[in-house]
Amino acid sequence: MTDDPPNPALLPAGLSDVLPPEAEREAMLVEVLAETFARHGYERVKPPLLEFEDSLLAGSGAAVAEQTFRLMDPVSHRMMGLRADTTPQVARIAATRLARVTRPLRLSYAGQVLRVQGTQLAPARQIPQAGIELIGPESAAADAEVAAVAAEALAAVGILDASLDITLPRLAPALLDEAGVQGEARRKLARALDRKDAAAVTEYAAQSGGAALLLPALLAAAGPADAALAVLEAEALPPAARQIADHAAAVVAAVRELAPALRITLDPLEFRGLHYHTGVAFTIFGAGRTGELARGGRYLSGEEPATGMTLYPDAVLRAVPPAAPRLRVFVPRGAAAGQAAALRALGYATVAPLAPTDTAQSLRCTHVMDSAGALNPVQE
Repeated sequence: MTDDPPNPALLPAGLSDVLPPEAEREAMLVEVLAETFARHGYERVKPPLLEFEDSLLAGSGAAVAEQTFRLMDPVSHRMMGLRADTTPQVARIAATRLARVTRPLRLSYAGQVLRVQGTQLAPARQIPQAGIELIGPESAAADAEVAAVAAEALAAVGILDASLDITLPRLAPALLDEAGVQGEARRKLARALDRKDAAAVTEYAAQSGGAALLLPALLAAAGPADAALAVLEAEALPPAARQIADHAAAVVAAVRELAPALRITLDPLEFRGLHYHTGVAFTIFGAGRTGELARGGRYLSGEEPATGMTLYPDAVLRAVPPAAPRLRVFVPRGAAAGQAAALRALGYATVAPLAPTDTAQSLRCTHVMDSAGALNPVQE
């Protein structure tokens, strides 16, 4: 008994082919996002898929080390990594190839990343990304700019009801440091905060005392930005935490100036998945159950302050209304080339027969162009 031959259509878990018309929709969506970025002065860069491991995983790249595929370069015999995130590559470009360019440096990118594992909610391992990085300034205005530009890019593809969630991943550590919470007590508190377990946070905070006693109120403050900022303002925060809270208030004010209609929420103690962020962090959600459409925040680009936002075109596609398919026009043999060109200029796809057996139906056309250049729907 012989084994059946492998199925050539079978792909590894988490990888898939994107077929028509979705592949075209994704490509067009990415270009709309990129055009919005360009209109705000963000210049596009195109880093390679593979880099040497020691540079790819330096700095903020260390946060995705466990998600990075590695292989040996047969030319240099050095280990290489296949990017799991584009932001570290843009940081490398800024620190090396563009080191002498005047700051602020505005860069954008679009491409695919590959990760070792997906998640239960997002099992895909190959993920499209499009994003912006603003390198140089360390200000609320810079943080607000990337958030507002990302929201405008989403609006350009039809997502008009997005909401911006701001988190402060350094606030909880600042309070725990001030309270001197270390070891097992810190681990328990961090786990309780991560799980949003209000009862456990209250219990462990009471045991730790000091600035940790502020944690229950800040945990409960998560919600609309104004209410959360009011809680932060009312609490007697230690200096390091106060600086973080004041910066958050300035970012909210700056975002509202740039994008007045954008809904903003604030979660002061959220820190999941934000290990390399050094200031405010952002997540943009669509209405309903669309999930995360974008994520970003402040980080270090080498030794420079930077802030950025990564958009996820696959998630964005799921959140926008389905676009009408491109109309395909069957152009009979002998038709004037100028007529077909005029249709293409209007956005139609023109399809010519290559064999006598080719028909409008077999070529999946929606319309047929007659001898006068008029379009007639294909009859089912």
